[in-house]
Amino acid sequence: MARLSRREVYAPHEIAIVHVINRVNQGCFLLGTDPFTGKNLDHRKAWMEDQLRRQAACFAIDLLGFAILPDRFHLILRSRPDCVKQWDDTDIARRWLTICPVRKTDDGQPAPPTTEDVNLLRLNRTRLKAIRSRLSDISWWTRIFCQQIAKRANDEDEQRGKFFQSRFKAVRLLDEQALVACAVHVDLKPVIASQAKPRRSKAPKAAKRRLQTVPQTVSSATAGVLRRKSAKRNATAASGRRAAAPSAGVSATADQFLTPVEFKQRKGAAQGAELNKAGARCSDKGFLPFSQDDYFQLLDWTSRQLTQGQKGRVPESIEPILQQLQLDRETWCDLVAHFDKRFFVVAGALTTIDDTTSRLKQHRYHVPLATRQLFQDIESRTETSE
Repeated sequence: MARLSRREVYAPHEIAIVHVINRVNQGCFLLGTDPFTGKNLDHRKAWMEDQLRRQAACFAIDLLGFAILPDRFHLILRSRPDCVKQWDDTDIARRWLTICPVRKTDDGQPAPPTTEDVNLLRLNRTRLKAIRSRLSDISWWTRIFCQQIAKRANDEDEQRGKFFQSRFKAVRLLDEQALVACAVHVDLKPVIASQAKPRRSKAPKAAKRRLQTVPQTVSSATAGVLRRKSAKRNATAASGRRAAAPSAGVSATADQFLTPVEFKQRKGAAQGAELNKAGARCSDKGFLPFSQDDYFQLLDWTSRQLTQGQKGRVPESIEPILQQLQLDRETWCDLVAHFDKRFFVVAGALTTIDDTTSRLKQHRYHVPLATRQLFQDIESRTETSE
């Protein structure tokens, strides 16, 4: 069966949440320590985080989470065409020229666009219309991200050719169940990978950035992993990092480029857009139906389930979340550990997927047999308990 075009799954003019995965070419370890040569390339992960910060400040796309492993990266992105509508032509031109600069500084960094550059692009109505669409297009976000990192890595290695695989994997998250499971999967991906391949063990990156902005009162296994590895990771990154100059008016808060966890509709938000006033990210609209503290507890408990295989009663703080998601412990842990294998093109509850068809040709989405069996097991366990 031929792979569906991404246009069948999501479009830049509609709000969509997508889990993006891409690998480096030929399965090499070009973003970490190569187990065969011993060469350490962890500084490239700092390049990638810098690029994520730059794009989060310019695109009409919310960065919900990310993980960078030695041979791949994971992103959770939410397109925001409603935010693009709030930007005028000058803002559109400035943002695009910041992402794709027409010139560089003497040290090779992107040069800020001049007023002349902005006006020249702003007056080109045809091109500006296309750019306005690109700024909320997840495919364009991924394309530019891969191009920028690939160019720097190839220059460093004095190589030519493809650095990342030409086609990235994109899974649209259709409901709350899929979104929460995917968010935890991505935040714990380094922990999950370390269970299969200990060489890959690294601290969860996005969760670490969020934890850096809260008091040390957060006590969890996940927080402990992050803080113990923080010093070593930062020292490695600093040795090879050339940090991009922050944009004017953007603070140095660790998680400023990440979308807030908790979804709260604020008063006075223009058409629900909730644009970020500091300019560090697209918007301040959260994405999960519970608080950040609850999310940290969920991360902590799930990480212990996956790494230590702890059994027993589900904690009182976790049980309401699983009930809201209509999942039990076994199914939840399976989804988090194997999320990227349980869904191909779209993710969600079986009823949600079966009721959804592709955008243009109205194809039904395929669900792996193992996934259907997983959800059927929930029903059988529920009937047994009753």
